[in-house]
Amino acid sequence: MNIHLSLTPLISLIAGILILLMPKLLNFIVAIYLILIGLVGLFGTRMFHLT
Repeated sequence: MNIHLSLTPLISLIAGILILLMPKLLNFIVAIYLILIGLVGLFGTRMFHLT
């Protein structure tokens, strides 16, 4: 069984949960999110494959 999971929605979900749990870190979480989404956009998901 193969499970396909896109990286962008996963990053968004994690960022959203972190913002709900720690609202004081909003600026930091948004900055990290934007950097990660930018890297995924520039290099694709091949950069993040572990296997």
